[in-house]
Amino acid sequence: MKKLIKYLLLFLGLIFVGIGLIGVLVPGLPTTIFMILAAYCFLRSSERLYNWVIRNKVFGARVKHFLETRTIPLKGKFHCLAAMWIMAGVSIFILSAAVWIKGIILLFIIIGTIVVLSFPTDRNTNKDK
Repeated sequence: MKKLIKYLLLFLGLIFVGIGLIGVLVPGLPTTIFMILAAYCFLRSSERLYNWVIRNKVFGARVKHFLETRTIPLKGKFHCLAAMWIMAGVSIFILSAAVWIKGIILLFIIIGTIVVLSFPTDRNTNKDK
């Protein structure tokens, strides 16, 4: 049973890495949160892949910072919320979609905002990690 859970976590981690890598290229799709989820999965399934995530030059420092402190720097919160709300605004006001789809987008953005704001703010860093 433990081996099955290990492979399931490895599989989920790889999926999260894939989504996170797409997020590097697609505006509005977050990268860091998916890499945090991947690191969590790899921590319990693959030490090599875990180390790859936390040592990555693009997102590794932010992932490692979050895993160690469970905080988000103020600048990181601002960038995250700004990107989410700008992309939501584009989706809701510019793209033509059914009202119920726009409502779902708004609901997800509100949930995302609550999640980001629910984590403590790291005010001890001047560097966006």
